Amino acid sequence: MTTVKPFERSMCAIANSLDILGDKWTLLVVRDLLHGKRTYGELADSPEGIPTNTLADRLKRLESAGIVNSAPYRERPLRYAYTLTPKGNALCEVLLALVRWGKQHIPGTVTLHRGPGAGEVAASAPNSRRRRAKRTG
Repeated sequence: MTTVKPFERSMCAIANSLDILGDKWTLLVVRDLLHGKRTYGELADSPEGIPTNTLADRLKRLESAGIVNSAPYRERPLRYAYTLTPKGNALCEVLLALVRWGKQHIPGTVTLHRGPGAGEVAASAPNSRRRRAKRTG
């Protein structure tokens, strides 16, 4: 028998969606999964530089919310691949709406596109390169 979890704040659909998705990292993780990233390393290498402890937490939260599935792809050391569930894929429309709004109302923003190999290219991400250089250097 399934029990229904009580609402944290109210029955409002926006409030409850924000309880799952409403921080500065979660939708970026979903974005990267929609763009084809699958491994923890690929997700950690995003231009925004998500802290690894935050990434681990968001992946666990997304999995417990039924938005992401994880499956081991290597046993030693144990490594997981992450994919969106149908519920997670349904967030594509939400992200596209945010892209349209941002491009219309925030001058200088760009859309991240998948690059020719793997990775992504963003025309307005010079600061992320600086952060990445600090992390690896």
